[in-house]
Amino acid sequence: MLTFRELYDRLVKASFNNNLNNEIDNIRKNHEFNENELDSILHPENYPSVIRTGSCENCSSEKTPACEVACLFSAIKRDEEGKVVVDRKDCTGCGRCVEVCENKGLVERKDLVPILELLHSKTVPVYAMIAPAFNGQFTMDVTAGKLRSAFKCLGFYGMLEVALFADILTLKEALEFDRMIQEDKDFMLTSCCCPIWVAMIKKIYHDLIPHMPPSVSPMVACGRAIKKIHPEAVTVFIGPCIAKKAEAKEPDIKDAVDYVLTFQEVKELFELAEIDFSRLPEDLRDHSSRAGRIYARTGGVSEAVQSTLNRLNPGRKIPLIATQANGAVECKRLLKDITEGNIKANFMEGMGCVGGCVGGPKALIPYKEGTEHVIEYGDLATYKTPIDNPHAIELLEQLGFNSIEDLLERDNIFIRRFK
Repeated sequence: MLTFRELYDRLVKASFNNNLNNEIDNIRKNHEFNENELDSILHPENYPSVIRTGSCENCSSEKTPACEVACLFSAIKRDEEGKVVVDRKDCTGCGRCVEVCENKGLVERKDLVPILELLHSKTVPVYAMIAPAFNGQFTMDVTAGKLRSAFKCLGFYGMLEVALFADILTLKEALEFDRMIQEDKDFMLTSCCCPIWVAMIKKIYHDLIPHMPPSVSPMVACGRAIKKIHPEAVTVFIGPCIAKKAEAKEPDIKDAVDYVLTFQEVKELFELAEIDFSRLPEDLRDHSSRAGRIYARTGGVSEAVQSTLNRLNPGRKIPLIATQANGAVECKRLLKDITEGNIKANFMEGMGCVGGCVGGPKALIPYKEGTEHVIEYGDLATYKTPIDNPHAIELLEQLGFNSIEDLLERDNIFIRRFK
């Protein structure tokens, strides 16, 4: 019997070589396999961000499995036969269950096959949207310029750095914080970029929602901006996070991102295509500021908003006093402290993975090393804050934002109404 991994590898190679249908016929004729597992690879949009494979059958129903214990959102359940079930409604894709599963029966949803089919068809422009955590992930010689060239070699129409949209959200959150202080509110909860933090507030600490800025994540902002300019485009987010696969399918924001790939999936694709980065040209387009680039590490959002506030209003009387939660356990503890009134800060940043995005479950390097690379890439930026970044201002104007009021008050592609 084919394992899920063997099935996935064969279908990826077949799709890359444009003989997917023949390979599916061969597998059906010559192997026993789980039809649902095949369907999850071919039609990932119909599945939660974490899927159950045949290996879950080896898990004893007589004890509580490690995956169920690890899940902070009670998304791992048991059916009438005692089998593990992933509840799509409750699953945030935090990846904790995948990490602790002894039988390797839980895996992240794989989105690569349908993307390869789209790239082969050349019927629509497909855009790669790379997360700010990318620097240093694919070895040190893989720069943003070389990544852009690599994606074009694979058939992508172009690559955008999501850090540019982190710039825009930084400006928006700085302005939101300024308004909050003027209205004598106690504190603001951020960051909008981490789906685990947002899900924890929505699902467990719902009473805190009024303290969240009405902002989409940089991923969603990037996807919506592309589709506003190119309505026919297909958008693919690439990062170290499984939770982004769940975020992309949330009903109120599912218009933005069509597929989500992890760094590990993209690494497999580069290897399959035998991409030689040493031979690729540097397609350099320095669009993001330092503020947007440092979003990928714990504390980066707080620092980005602080530097932007200082730039907007150097003499402001009430300072931003930030505190950070580093990892899902700390996020839950911080939110509990807030509800009990045990806080002194006025700006709370939560990151669901230790280290921030660089500590995501599908990062390719240790989070401390990833943090160093993020800091280095931020320091290389031409501009320090989004208000100094002409590319961010030009993009806002292109999207129809001509004033601060446009960005803050009206319903627009960067607004999310939490309920």
